[in-house]
Amino acid sequence: MSEAHLPRTGSIEVVKQKKAAKLVERVARDTENPRLHTEHLLIVLDIDGTVLLEDETLSPGVVEAVEHAHRAGHEVMLATGRSWEGTHRILEALKIEAEFVVCSNGAVILRRVNGNPGLYERFHTETFDPTEVLRLLREHLPEAKYMVELADGRRLFTEHLDDWNLTDADRVTFDELTANPVCRVVVVSPGDTEQDFVDLVARIGLNEVSYAVGWTAWLDIAPQGVDKGTALNRVREWLGIDPAHVLVIGDGRNDVGMFRWALENGGRAVAMEQGPQEVRDAAGETTTSVQAGGVAEVLRNL
Repeated sequence: MSEAHLPRTGSIEVVKQKKAAKLVERVARDTENPRLHTEHLLIVLDIDGTVLLEDETLSPGVVEAVEHAHRAGHEVMLATGRSWEGTHRILEALKIEAEFVVCSNGAVILRRVNGNPGLYERFHTETFDPTEVLRLLREHLPEAKYMVELADGRRLFTEHLDDWNLTDADRVTFDELTANPVCRVVVVSPGDTEQDFVDLVARIGLNEVSYAVGWTAWLDIAPQGVDKGTALNRVREWLGIDPAHVLVIGDGRNDVGMFRWALENGGRAVAMEQGPQEVRDAAGETTTSVQAGGVAEVLRNL
C-alpha cells in the first residue's frame, strides 16, 4: 500500500454519536467473529482480590468480560491458592469450563472429565513432608492456626477459622498434621500483621519449601520450586499453547511466580491496583482495583 492510501498521521474525524456507536459495535463484532484471525490467548485469573471481593462477591463486570473472552476464542482458566473445595463454585459463577484448574498455589492441577462440564479430577499433585517446617513455625508461632491439604484433597486443621472453607475437613491435633505428605500448609496468626509474617520468614528462613505471605498474617507453603508459574507451564504444554500467548492477572505475592514465568516467556502479566507494591512491580502492567472491575477492563480491551 502506498503512502497516498494511508490516513494522515494524527488526523481526527469527528462523527455523530450514533455513527460512533455503530463503529464501536462493529469493532466488538469483529473481535468476536471466529472467521477473523485473532491471537487466541490462555487467560489465567487469580481468585481472591482479582475476580472476588473481600465479601465473596464478584468483581464488577467480570462475568460479562469472561463471556466476551470466550466468544473471541480465548481460553479462560483459574489459578488460585485455594483448594478445589473453595474453587469450584467460583468456576461455576464465572461460567468457566476450562480444561484445567490450578489450585493450592500450583501444587494441585485438576482436569475436566470428558463429557462432564462441571466435573474435575485431580490430574497432577506435588507433595512434601511438612514435619520440619511445621516444627519450625510452631516454635515461633505457638498460638497460630494450622491447616494442611493432603494429596487426595482432604484437609486437616488444628482450630476453626471463619476465613477457611472447612467443608469435609477434619479437626486434628498438631502432631497429626505431619502424619502424611501434604500439598500445602496454611498458617494463620490473627495476632500478627502481614509485615510480622514477612519479617518472620526472612528471619527463620524457609529454604526447603516455596511460600507466599498473604494480605493478613497468612502464610501459604507449597513444595520447593512449586508455584502457579510452574503449574501453568505444565498446563500450556498439555494444551499446546505458545507461552507468548498467555495473559495472567493477579494481586498477591503468590502471583509473583506466574508473573515472572509469563514475562520471561513473552506473555503478559497484569497486577491489580490494590496489590502490594512489590507485586505491582513484578507485573508488566497494572489495571484498576478489584472493586473497580480491573479484570473486566483488561478483558474488554483484548
